[in-house]
Amino acid sequence: MLSFSGTWKMKSSEKFEDYLKELGINVMLRKMAAAAKPTVEIRQDGENFYIKTWTSIRSTEVNFKVGEEFEEETMDGRKMKSVVKWEKDDKLQCVQLPLKGDGLQTEWSREMVSENELILTMSCKDVVCTRVYVKE
Repeated sequence: MLSFSGTWKMKSSEKFEDYLKELGINVMLRKMAAAAKPTVEIRQDGENFYIKTWTSIRSTEVNFKVGEEFEEETMDGRKMKSVVKWEKDDKLQCVQLPLKGDGLQTEWSREMVSENELILTMSCKDVVCTRVYVKE
């Protein structure tokens, strides 16, 4: 099993603007977010994870234990109730449900394809965004 720990820089992104549009993000913010190149710091200690994501626009931090529900605020400001599970040894899958109201359910997965490459997939309804990160 590969460790997710490290600092990761985005190498490529597909359909991110479409994903943000599906979430209802306005066009100006979509353009700014799409132009940003996020850096992600991941610290893994067994089932416990710390993930910090930052861009020139905004940053977020989240701590969770695989299999336990937690609350988080996403990069676009949505307050969610989330749970992360192992899909396989090197792939985490998260389901995010809105804390209040009629917001949209979203999902993400992080998969280690090698010790130096990680793929983040985010989905909302039928829109799927794929972002590839490389270890710094």
